Amino acid sequence: MAKPITASQLRLFNCSQCGLLSKQISQAQSCPRCQSRLHFRKPNSIQRTWAFIIAAYILYIPANLLPVMNTSSILSSEKDTILSGVFYLWTSGSWPLAILVFAASITIPGLKLLILTLLAWTAGKKKQWRNQERARLFRIVEFIGRWSMLDIFVTAMMVGLVRFGPIASVTAGPGAIAFALVVICTMLAALSFDPRLIWDLPSDEHDKEND
Repeated sequence: MAKPITASQLRLFNCSQCGLLSKQISQAQSCPRCQSRLHFRKPNSIQRTWAFIIAAYILYIPANLLPVMNTSSILSSEKDTILSGVFYLWTSGSWPLAILVFAASITIPGLKLLILTLLAWTAGKKKQWRNQERARLFRIVEFIGRWSMLDIFVTAMMVGLVRFGPIASVTAGPGAIAFALVVICTMLAALSFDPRLIWDLPSDEHDKEND
């Protein structure tokens, strides 16, 4: 079976801004249509992806352990984490919403991190392993990324579901900030990753540009 030929081996650029395909004629080249700088691959894609992944992993722990909201009234004061909110919704009979909160706030971000870790590791090692499946996984992460703010929306819904007394207040806890940063880091990791790296062979050589 013949080895696949990549666009970089044919010295073809695909503009990341307008999509125009261009032939390489110089080392530093701009797109003839939109004047954007052309690269065979996103510069430092793996390094930037790993940086955002590691940051997301670090923030994922306090996002789930620290309170996401603080509720206080004349009679009592409570601090709720995501898991305690899920437990409250489940025991109060709102199990569909409990499942939605658990999926959007814990399961989906965790799966996104695991998939991005797999993609960054295999692409960095130039492993030719289930390329089509890995490409599909990246498209799934990209699609989910469009709905990443659903996680924040669900957290806001939890605030609205609390039954307040005549005098009460609710404020965001440190877990909510960490949770929002996890969402941002996973989105930036997906944007930094170049899916073309999935198809690169170990013998492929690309221009290593740092700018």
